[in-house]
Amino acid sequence: MRCPFCGADDTQVKDSRPSEDGNAIRRRRFCTACDSRFTTFERVQLRELVVVKKDGKRKTFDRDKLSRSIALAVRKRPVTPDQVELAVNNIVRKLESLGENEIPSVMIGAAVMEALAGLDPVAYVRFASVYKEFRETSDFEEFIDQLGKVASVKAD
Repeated sequence: MRCPFCGADDTQVKDSRPSEDGNAIRRRRFCTACDSRFTTFERVQLRELVVVKKDGKRKTFDRDKLSRSIALAVRKRPVTPDQVELAVNNIVRKLESLGENEIPSVMIGAAVMEALAGLDPVAYVRFASVYKEFRETSDFEEFIDQLGKVASVKAD
C-alpha cells in the first residue's frame, strides 16, 4: 500500500480488525519512509460495477463518490459517519445483488434517495434538489408537498 503522505511503497500493517459493521477490515498502517500513520479499509467486491449515465456514457462505479455525496447531503445534520457508512454499504450491497454489471445512474440515485429518506428528512430534500435538478423555489415546494402527502398516507 502506497503512503498517502510521501508516496513511498513500503508501508507496514500495525493492526488489523473488523470494521464496526463487519463488512470490512480496518488496517492501521505505518510508513517506514516518513513515519506517518494512516488507516485503510479492505472490502469484499462481488463484481465490478459500471455506471451508465443519462447520456449513455459509462464510468466505473466509485464507492467514495457515493459516500461523499451522502456525506454532503447530511452535512451539519444529526447523522453520524457510521450511519453514512452503513447506508453506503447497504446501497452497494443492493446494487451488487442485482446481478448486473451495468447499473443506470438513475437507479443509484433512487437507492440514495431511499436511504436518505430513512436517515434525515433535510438531507433527503437536499439530495433531491440536486438529483431532481430543482430550478426554482416552487420545485422545493412541490417536492415537500408530495412528502407531506406520502407521510399522511403512511400515517393512516
